Amino acid sequence: MNILNVENVSKTYMSKPVLSGVSVGISDTDKIGVVGINGTGKSTLLAIVAGVVEPDSGQVVMNNNLRISYLPQNPVFDTGKTLLENITDKIYAGGDHWDKMGEIKANLAKFGIDDPECNPEILSGGQKKRAALVAAVMTPSDLLILDEPTNHLDLEMIEWLEDFLKRFKGALLMITHDRYFLDEVTNQIIEIDKGNTYRYEANYSGFLEMKEQRLEYEQAAERKAAALYKKDLAWMLRGARARATKQKAHIQRFEALRDRQLPEEERFVTLSSLPTRMGNKTLILDSISKGYGGAILFKDFSYTFGKLDRIGVIGPNGCGKSTLLKCIIGSVIPDTGSVEIGQTIKIGYFGQENEALDESKRVLDYIRDVAEFIRTPDGLISATMMCERFLFTPDMQYAPIAKLSGGEKRRLYLLRVLMEAPNVIILDEPTNDLDIQTLRILEDYLDNFPGIILTVSHDRYFLDRVVTRIFSFEGNGKIVQSEGGYSDYVFRKKNAIAEADKGISDKTGKGRNKQGASDNDESDKTAKNRNRTVREKTKLSYAEQKEYDNIESEIEELENRCNELEKEINSSSTDYTRLMQLQKDKEELEATIESKMERYIELQEMVDSFSKKEI
Repeated sequence: MNILNVENVSKTYMSKPVLSGVSVGISDTDKIGVVGINGTGKSTLLAIVAGVVEPDSGQVVMNNNLRISYLPQNPVFDTGKTLLENITDKIYAGGDHWDKMGEIKANLAKFGIDDPECNPEILSGGQKKRAALVAAVMTPSDLLILDEPTNHLDLEMIEWLEDFLKRFKGALLMITHDRYFLDEVTNQIIEIDKGNTYRYEANYSGFLEMKEQRLEYEQAAERKAAALYKKDLAWMLRGARARATKQKAHIQRFEALRDRQLPEEERFVTLSSLPTRMGNKTLILDSISKGYGGAILFKDFSYTFGKLDRIGVIGPNGCGKSTLLKCIIGSVIPDTGSVEIGQTIKIGYFGQENEALDESKRVLDYIRDVAEFIRTPDGLISATMMCERFLFTPDMQYAPIAKLSGGEKRRLYLLRVLMEAPNVIILDEPTNDLDIQTLRILEDYLDNFPGIILTVSHDRYFLDRVVTRIFSFEGNGKIVQSEGGYSDYVFRKKNAIAEADKGISDKTGKGRNKQGASDNDESDKTAKNRNRTVREKTKLSYAEQKEYDNIESEIEELENRCNELEKEINSSSTDYTRLMQLQKDKEELEATIESKMERYIELQEMVDSFSKKEI
């Protein structure tokens, strides 16, 4: 069922058209991911749908009583109220009148915020985004609108959000550059490209294939139109005296072909530079340790970087990943140990907060501060040309940085880092606010980069694509090394857990059944049973009938327990450890209830089918 329509919407900012005649329909089962180059109007579209921004023309038509929950790219809080008051105001304004205080506190703790009574102004940008995400997902809604929800989330939080959105019963409209996340959560992609919108009934992987087909079709159509135009042009030029007798329809077709809009070639960010030569001595970390307020972030960590190391750093928020990078670049001094940097090492540091951006400067001047020209494999390239390669048009180059979108600022900051021609690239959350196209080209650039790459990232796709070794913060100051990308790390970790469980199982004798037969004996029996003649089932088996008779009461009992947990959560207002455990128990219980319900439906369908056969 259609719940909302965007009809011919246009929007211009500072004389720059961002959306032009956009029309989009959203149904109650749509899970839509919005993609496109930064600055094309993705966030503006979401804000218009959410009712936060008014379009210059066009309209948004929605069903009566449609409930919308919106997470903006940069959340704003009322500093006259506590963080908890800000969140409860949003949730209860969304129509939820149950006491959610305990659940709110538990979710804030899960997202790394232990003091819900704090003033929002003391929070970092990442903490504000996570708190706003808690408010957005807890607000009752039929349409959930999320602008970059995975930014500032660690891997555990991303996986939690992924699972939540898979189970979310309403519609979803979302911007994210996390490609694994898009694949798992969405069933449709809307691409904004050069002012046009294209809709694909697929997740991100399907979108890539369908987009390639669309571009091939457009190119084939253009080749056909060009050939027809050439033919018609010769026809038009064939004798001036015959002009008056030419068919009117033929002339109109020629004029339409002449004035047609040619398909634009896709613009890509082009990254290329020649890094500074690297000597034999690189980076040496010798037994470095760092802690704050009694908490140890990392302890006695040593590592000597190879010339072509590609290392990804992972771990929960607040564990010390960014601090490790800052110890390496020298902006933070380790408590113990030392960091040695070779004389020929030139570090390019791409931080989380666009530290080097002076927003009062013009785009071109900001790049010229580094160099007027840069040497690349193609020869000397001017700052102007490098800006164009990074999709900054001549008009944009002379505009102040303050006029750029958040993603465009990140792209500009990345350009400046690479203009410095480093031989060591250190990236702290590079995937935050960079569009997918820029990420793909950055990944290609890093593939061929003849130097050291060290990156902190929660983007699983980026880690799998770029790194060949993982540094994992495992708690208590311990950093564990693992060869391969993120998926390799997860595979090894799961195997280690399985091996540990198997060891426990073997010790307790769980590998044998009651009759003393081994698991292999059971497998042999099962194999023999498969060879017997299979008869058509006409009724439930004894075990299935017993399960069917009891399952409704089991579901009711589970639901009662879930309600009791809800009450416990709401009454446990200060014990955050207890709150998190209760919230975890509640989520596991809800998953069990959902599984039981699915089994109940399956059994009921079997009973119904047997009844039909008897008739």
